[in-house]
Amino acid sequence: MSRISLLDPTQRGGLQERIAPYRDFRQRVDRFLSTHFGEHCTRNCFTNRLSACCSKDGIVTFWADGVINALSASAAQMEDLFQALQQPHHPQKCTYLGPAGCRWEVRPLMCAMFLCDPVQARVFEGRKDTEAAWEALQQEAKGYRWPDRPVLFDWLETYFMEMGCRSPLMYINHSPGLLRIKRQGLRNTR
Repeated sequence: MSRISLLDPTQRGGLQERIAPYRDFRQRVDRFLSTHFGEHCTRNCFTNRLSACCSKDGIVTFWADGVINALSASAAQMEDLFQALQQPHHPQKCTYLGPAGCRWEVRPLMCAMFLCDPVQARVFEGRKDTEAAWEALQQEAKGYRWPDRPVLFDWLETYFMEMGCRSPLMYINHSPGLLRIKRQGLRNTR
């Protein structure tokens, strides 16, 4: 993510503009989660600091997640995040979970879209409209990450690859499965 600090204001502004619709989407996701899942997730995971749904080595963080966070976070927030990564790994606790919650300004999409089955069952019971709204958000999320069509996450990877960046987190351009989906999507759009 050090490349971001090397961007000139025009490049940085262009990236901010490019991610703006995604940031709007993420704000809608966060409002939905806060409204419908906040108390459940806080009680089940945050207060006991287990957050069994993820750990540093278990969560899938795409390159674009890091770029979007770096473009959105303050220098102090980024430093806090880097300090957390230097701490010993505790498999029963999310590395990014701090005293005030997630250390990411814009959590990885995988984290934002993960809801454990027991909590989903509780929240969606008798609330088909809430469940349908969640399913619509899940579909919208695919439009940013799933490379069966041009998507923001692929665009960000390609942008930084053209600047000479390489990372194992560039899954869309390195994962055999995602590359296959990307090629198939390109064939289908011709």
